[in-house]
Amino acid sequence: MKAVVEGTVVAEAPQEDLLKIEGNWYFPPASVKAELLEPSPTPYTCPWKGACQYFTVVVDGQRLEDRAWSYPSLRDGAAERVGKDFTNYVAFWKEVRVVD
Repeated sequence: MKAVVEGTVVAEAPQEDLLKIEGNWYFPPASVKAELLEPSPTPYTCPWKGACQYFTVVVDGQRLEDRAWSYPSLRDGAAERVGKDFTNYVAFWKEVRVVD
């Protein structure tokens, strides 16, 4: 599967390597093109996953703020709830489309 912005692949991995959590596909950290993500200062803490790190996705000069996120430090029980440790897995939103 791929996370794509107007033809630019931001992340790519086989579907079996991804996790679907609350309707969002989470890509393994190694499958994400980190050079296209800039850490965002936007704060958010999920009640069961923990503190979130948002990212601005930057593609061809276009800045898509807070369109990617991950959880660098999971709360106790979060990995067990999902069935796998998803620390630093990255999910995408809106203009970043996830396709087969």
